[in-house]
Amino acid sequence: MSDRLVLFLPPPDSPWRWLRVADGAVVARGEAMPEGDFGDVEIVAVAPADAVTLHWATLPDRSTAQAVAAARILAGDASAAPIDSLHVAVGREASEDRPIGVVATTRMREWLEAMARMALDPAAIIPAPMLLPRPEEGYVRADIGGQAVVRGATAGFADEDRVTALVTGDHAPATLDRDTVEAAIVAASELPALDLRQGPFARRRRIGIDWKLVRRLAVLAGAALLVTLAIDLVRIAKYSFGADAVEAEADSLARQGLPRGAVVNDANRELDTRLSALRGPGAGFGTTAAVVFSAVQAVAGAEVTALNFDTNGDLRVTLSAPGQAEANAVVQRIEQAGFTVRPSPFTSAGGRITGELTVALP
Repeated sequence: MSDRLVLFLPPPDSPWRWLRVADGAVVARGEAMPEGDFGDVEIVAVAPADAVTLHWATLPDRSTAQAVAAARILAGDASAAPIDSLHVAVGREASEDRPIGVVATTRMREWLEAMARMALDPAAIIPAPMLLPRPEEGYVRADIGGQAVVRGATAGFADEDRVTALVTGDHAPATLDRDTVEAAIVAASELPALDLRQGPFARRRRIGIDWKLVRRLAVLAGAALLVTLAIDLVRIAKYSFGADAVEAEADSLARQGLPRGAVVNDANRELDTRLSALRGPGAGFGTTAAVVFSAVQAVAGAEVTALNFDTNGDLRVTLSAPGQAEANAVVQRIEQAGFTVRPSPFTSAGGRITGELTVALP
């Protein structure tokens, strides 16, 4: 059970009264506002009996909204004041009839504003008669917060001679002793049968920050980031080792293309040098000759009669063709392959022309 401070809302020109509840018992009481910090103490306020009208009725039980709507209709029929100026709250007891509290909206607002000025926000506001135990029959009487209160099975009101006699008739209320009253207050303040803080006067929930959860989430987020970073580092290392292995394999293959016993500093560069020497300068004999023969084969009647590959990478081709048009077609195809062609003057003999083409890289 949590500690609670039970505050009795005073009638005009009356002092505040209070009870301190701890471990299921009243441990302190007094008048005027108690001193101290109430940050961890639950506040329960008690409304004066003469400020709240209580009714009991069988109400729809499907939803709270339906029950309140029906209760407002009953309160409007039983009250002379306009229903718009009344606050109606519905509770629940161990019976088919449910308690209904009717209080002026202005009174509710005044009570809450008065407590707010003292930095108090009560968890519940209970009508004083609802603190007394519900009798199976007859009526009980007790002093609650300096005010005499009467409670029946379906009635609750301030004890006034004429009103009490009119309501109770021949059943005089039984006066409860102090211990019974305090035990009833402890039970009712822990689980109120009727709480006036409903609807527009319901207590607003404060959003608290669970710093332990925040720290735990921060630790989990940090761990997730570290795991992600570790995965990235492992992947980078894997790629790096793979690249080194590929480079080592390429270097090994390059060394196999070099002469045995040669001193090798950069296998790739020295292999390129050797390949360049083998294929010749320029584009090399093989590449250049392949382009020339491809161009000649594509032109009908053209043929190569001689080839000479110079040390500077030029390929001199002796070309024989049916006419100048065919010779020009061969030259054009070679140039389209990315080479330059320097033709010599062609001579005509036996119905064909013959000339020399010098093919080189630009």
